[in-house]
Amino acid sequence: MTETPIKSYHGSCLCQQVRFSITGFRGTVGNCHCTMCRKFHGAAFATLVNVEGLTWLSGLEQLKDFVAPNGTIRTFCSHCGSSIGFRSKDASLDEIEMAIATFDEDLPVNVDVQIY
Repeated sequence: MTETPIKSYHGSCLCQQVRFSITGFRGTVGNCHCTMCRKFHGAAFATLVNVEGLTWLSGLEQLKDFVAPNGTIRTFCSHCGSSIGFRSKDASLDEIEMAIATFDEDLPVNVDVQIY
């Protein structure tokens, strides 16, 4: 019997020092229009996706966090400033919602939630 290979999706920051792969998606994909997400991403909204099977391939030491007054965490590359993702208060790095723009390819997901 032949095993079906697991599809993986890869992403990186702008300078490509931070690189990661995932094996899938879970939950919803959302556009967040809150003030903090707009400022963090420099855009009208941030599109975030919940991921499964996250593996940091390189640049973990480049990751820095901004903890907002409400306790939410926004993670970015300290070298190029790329927005990497969002975490709820006290969530671990393994629970990050990835910024969809960090992926190196189009993803087989659709935005299903507009928040704030």
